[in-house]
Order: sequence, then structure tokens, then C-alpha cells
Amino acid sequence: MSSENAELHALELAMTQVNRIVLGKKEQIRLCFACLLAGGHLLIEDVPGVGKTTLAHAIAASSGLSYQRIQFTSDLLPSDILGVSIFERESASFRFHPGPIFAQLILADEINRATPKTQSALLEAMAELQVTGDGETRALPKPFFVIATQNPVDMAGTFALPDSQLDRFLMRLSLGYPDAEAERAMLGSSDRRALLDGLGAQLDAARIQSLRQRVQAVAASPALIDYVQRLLAASRSHPGIRAGLSPRAGLALLAAARAVAFLSARAHALPEDVQQVFVGVAAHRLVPGGESPRSRDELAELVLKSVRVD
Repeated sequence: MSSENAELHALELAMTQVNRIVLGKKEQIRLCFACLLAGGHLLIEDVPGVGKTTLAHAIAASSGLSYQRIQFTSDLLPSDILGVSIFERESASFRFHPGPIFAQLILADEINRATPKTQSALLEAMAELQVTGDGETRALPKPFFVIATQNPVDMAGTFALPDSQLDRFLMRLSLGYPDAEAERAMLGSSDRRALLDGLGAQLDAARIQSLRQRVQAVAASPALIDYVQRLLAASRSHPGIRAGLSPRAGLALLAAARAVAFLSARAHALPEDVQQVFVGVAAHRLVPGGESPRSRDELAELVLKSVRVD
């Protein structure tokens, strides 16, 4: 088996493994891996108890990346994430003790339970792949992938993520309740979290980096770029949207579409790939107008339906 085929086989095994843990969410899991391959970060938003953290743990176990879980709480400090310099008598100098952010895969669990000041500690790390403290900039390991979970913002004890923080996530996904068949299978088996211990690493850092390079090589035709531009323009002129999609959002759309095309074993992205990822990539970046009764997801769906494919 060639190295390229071996990489694809390992990727398929990883997705199959996660699907055995989180039942009935095959499409969402596919999009999670598309986000990983596109080089972005993932936000999973939903009510408690539908498997957000279990999904993140399963992806971490299957990826083969160094992993840290950060439980966000109202008293968490930025230094608890980034690290701190401590004076050591022996050397009569300060020594930096790195925080959990210095791992390849970070699970930021219930990120919106922390204060905005602590949430912002992730901004530079997610955008620049580095952190700065005590006047020194330190690079983060590669690949670097953040999976954040959050509860709906109307639940008690949450702080809404600012738009600047939301924009750092390539995708925002929701799991929703399982269908009847998947729920019955869960109720009739052991705790899904207990199955995590049996998962093996199917991927590793080198394979993920190689897969990301192959995704970047997926072609996007001028016609497809025209379609993405029309979507961006439609979001900026929609009457229910106060702030539409930025050029960065357009780049995110293309990156995610390339990843989905790659997972479909195609060397070129299609409008259908853009449509598949549009709500996950675009909705959390839209700012509804003050009088708009529609959610961000609903507005994204309206924008998508308003633009035809030539």
C-alpha cells in the first residue's frame, strides 16, 4: 500500500472509530474531520448531555496528537491556560512553566463558562499558533487543533463568546438529539465514555500534516470562487443581517469545501461542497440585525438559498 493510500486508510479507520462511539451522527463527524484537515478550529454548541465532550474525546483519541483538556470555569485565569513564569532561587531567574495550551489538540470544554478575559487568552493561540507572555513569544506545536464545546448562551452561568473569538473557529456544529434507533442503542449498551479507553490512535502528527497538504492541493475553479463571492455579497446585503461575511470567511469556506471534496475522493471542489459546509462555516460569523427574529443558522440558510449556482 502506498503512503498516500495508507494515510487515507488511517483516516477512514479514525472516522469509523469515532462513529462507533458517537452513534447516529455520521455527517457531523465527517464535518469534524473536515475541519481538522482544513487546518481550522472547531466549536461544538449544544445542550448538555448530547455527546459534545465524548465526541471531542473520541477525535482526540483517534488523532494520535498530544492532548490536553481544559475545563473552563468562571474562576479560570489566562495563566491557567498559557502558563506562568516562576522565580527559582537556584538559578536566581524566572523559569516559564508552560500551560496546557502547549499541546497539539486542545479540548476547551464549556468554553463559554469562563469570563471574556479568559476566553481571549485563546485568541492569539488560535489565530497565530503562538502565545506571548513576559515579553517573549513562544510557538505552539504543529499541528494545532482546538475543539471547544459550549452550552447555549441563554443557559445560566454562561458568557457569550465575542464575535472576534467566534471568527477564530472555522466551523460551528451542533449535534442535536439522536434519532430513535441511535438512542435505543445507547440506552441498551454501556456508557459511551467507558468505550473511549479502548480507542487506539489511527492517525499521527505527520499523517495529519501530510493530509492537510493534500487538501490544500484540491482545486477550486474560477466558477466556484465566483459562487463563493456571490454568497459573501449576499450576506452583506441581506436585510436581516447587520454584519455579513468577511473575506476571511470566504477563505474558510473554500478551505472547508476542499476538505469535504478530499473526503469524497475528489481532486476538485464543487458547489455542493460549499453548500454542505456553508451553515457550519458562515452562521456563527453573521451578526443579525437588531430587529431580526431569526437565528444565525436561519439567516445562513436564507443566504444560501438566495444565491443560485451558475
